[in-house]
Amino acid sequence: RDINQLGDAGLLRRYHGGAAYDSSVQNTAYSQRAHQMRDEKLRIAAAMAARIPDQASLFINIGTTTEAIARALLNHRDLKIITNDLHVASILSTKEDFDVLIAGGNVRSDGGVVGQATADFISQFKVDFALIGISGIDEDGTLLDFDYQEVRVSQAIIHNARKVFLAADSSKFGRSAMTRLGSLEQIDCLFTDSAPSEVFAELLARHNVQLEITE
Repeated sequence: RDINQLGDAGLLRRYHGGAAYDSSVQNTAYSQRAHQMRDEKLRIAAAMAARIPDQASLFINIGTTTEAIARALLNHRDLKIITNDLHVASILSTKEDFDVLIAGGNVRSDGGVVGQATADFISQFKVDFALIGISGIDEDGTLLDFDYQEVRVSQAIIHNARKVFLAADSSKFGRSAMTRLGSLEQIDCLFTDSAPSEVFAELLARHNVQLEITE
């Protein structure tokens, strides 16, 4: 009952298999995020990978969801991938026909690479697809994350991709984070595990964002 009350008050974020304090200033630990919404992330990853053709060029940003996407791409052929996530690079580098570039910069304990040098590296390229994860989506359509250095890299990724695919499980809708990354209007297709609320559905329709639900 206490968990339900805290969740209803917006102080706790419930997810499949547990709950966590919903801080707007600090992200959940990587080890915990890796297990949250695991099945949902796998379904989202499979759906997104199915939309990527062979011989495409991709940006993939930091996150446990994008790690799942990387694994889902392993049956593809001849992809060129640029990433700022060491785990994503490690997964994809097992394919001999993939060309994997890792952006340089400051390496975080969770394997993310961030900083101005990282954003500058990303900005040298123009790719077919950006495959990105996010920490939260505000009810006004703002895309949110925690690390401002990571956000600058993700902004460069969005700016330099022809199409932007966003992976966001249902726990990300309405979740707080203090750094503004961008807006839903910059997204071409949103992949999620269940139908969003009416507020978010209206936002997606207003900004012509295609919605793919993996239920």
